[in-house]
Parts: sequence; structure tokens; C-alpha cells
Amino acid sequence: MRSQATLSARPNLTARVYSALRVLDWRNVPVMILLGFGAVLMLLPFLWMFAASMRPANQAYQLPPSFFPTQFNLDSYRAALESPIPFLRMYLNSFIVAVVTTIGVIFTSAMAAFAFSRLRFPGTSALFGLLLVGLMVPPALIVIPLFFGMAAFGLLDSLWSLILPALANPLAIFMMRQFMDGQPREYEEAAFIDGASYWTIFRRISLPQMGPPIAALSIIVFTSSWNNFLLPLIFVRSFDVMTLPVGLTALSDSFGSLSLSVVMASVTMCVLPLLVVFLVAQRFIVESIASTGIKR
Repeated sequence: MRSQATLSARPNLTARVYSALRVLDWRNVPVMILLGFGAVLMLLPFLWMFAASMRPANQAYQLPPSFFPTQFNLDSYRAALESPIPFLRMYLNSFIVAVVTTIGVIFTSAMAAFAFSRLRFPGTSALFGLLLVGLMVPPALIVIPLFFGMAAFGLLDSLWSLILPALANPLAIFMMRQFMDGQPREYEEAAFIDGASYWTIFRRISLPQMGPPIAALSIIVFTSSWNNFLLPLIFVRSFDVMTLPVGLTALSDSFGSLSLSVVMASVTMCVLPLLVVFLVAQRFIVESIASTGIKR
């Protein structure tokens, strides 16, 4: 019985493979091979980082470099967690800043996009053009005004000095507005005729339709906030409110240049959440960015 079932299943499997090969466009095979080779090259630094974190300190700089760990030694991870630098506290600070910033950016950019897309007031186009100019301003150019602003409000050396400047995000507003321009307006106009306020239309009709850009922006904003190095370096001084990018430099200085395995273990623990989030939700990023240039 089992052999008959196996023999009967083989033709079905062969037919599926044959149909898949027929559908495959062989002209794209060289491109697929090239992309696969590029993907492997991009993974090599992550593999080396993980392998270096597993090796003892005296083998960290071995040549030729090894991209796969030969043993699973967790001493480097234990040393990073037990160091005088409060690694877990900085991990929590980065998580708080990234989550609060993401929620704030999504809320403010969605309201701003609704205003630019659905409301008509004098100077709408000029104000939106001025907003787009903000995309061309380097972040380092506005660090000094932000520093004096945070100092005037007494927010230096606090997590709010890292959250508040990130809430004004021109890229998020642009993506939200472009997506909203492509959405049909019939339901919103019908709700407005029935007496619904703008806030009700935004909360019950417009916002539920913005799932793809919200998901994509959440990942983009969370990643950029997690990796932000400039603002924490300038606005934060104490370890109690320090985030991981700046904390890793302090951790590296405390262990010295010979403990590469400890530093790589710390970097691995920092990169792992971003890698998991990106792999899970990368489809939303592609769909949202592609939809910003499409008008239905």
C-alpha cells in the first residue's frame, strides 16, 4: 500500500516540477543567479560577525577569516551582559525610544498627510513643497538648533531629547500623502454629507485604509530610530539614558581593542531584533514604496 501511494505520488510531483519549469522564464535565470550571488556577499559580514562572537578572544583576528563558528562559546555574550556598562539598560532605552518614536511619527504623519491630501486651504501646495525641502536638509545641519532648543526646555540628557526631534518626519508625511491620494474619496464624501467631522472621517475611513504604508513606515522609523547615533551622542551623557549605538562605543572602549569577540557579541544582540523585524515584514516596505508612485 505504501509503495503504491509513493509511486502514485511521483507522477504528480514530476508534473508539478515540469509545470514550474515551463512557467519559468529562462531569460531571467542569469539575473536571478547574479542577485543570489549579491545576497550571499551581503550575508558574509553578518556571518563573520556571528562567528567572531563565538570564538575566544585570542582567535578573533585569525586569518583567513572564518564565516562559520566552529564552536558555540557564549563567554563573549556573558561578558557583554556582565560588563560595568549597563547593556540591558541601554537595550531598554533603545526599545523605548524606537517604539515611542514610531508611534508618534505614524500618528503625526498620518494626520498631516490627511490634511495635505483631503483639505484645501490657502498655501497647501507651497507648504507641501516646503515640507519636501526638508528631505534635502542633512540631519547634521540642524543638530545645533536642536541642541539649543532641547537645552532651553531642559530636556537634555533625557529620552525626550531623542524622541521629540524625530516626530517631524517629511519622508513619512510624503509617503502617507502619496498613498492617500491614490485612495477613492467616495466614502469620505458620503460621510461628510451625512455630517461626519473631519476627525471622524480620518479615524474611521481614511486611517483603516492606510495599513500598507503604516506597516512599512513602522519598520523604517523603528530601524532608523534604533540605529540613530548622532542625536544620542550629542544630547545624552549618562548611561541611564544612553542608547545602544553610543553604548557600543563605550563598551568597546571599556574592553579594549583585544576583545573583539565581546564587541561582536554585543553587535549581534543589537542587530538581531532589526533582522527579525525586517525579514518578517519586508514585503510591506516594497509594496508601500511602490504604491507611492502609482495613481489609481
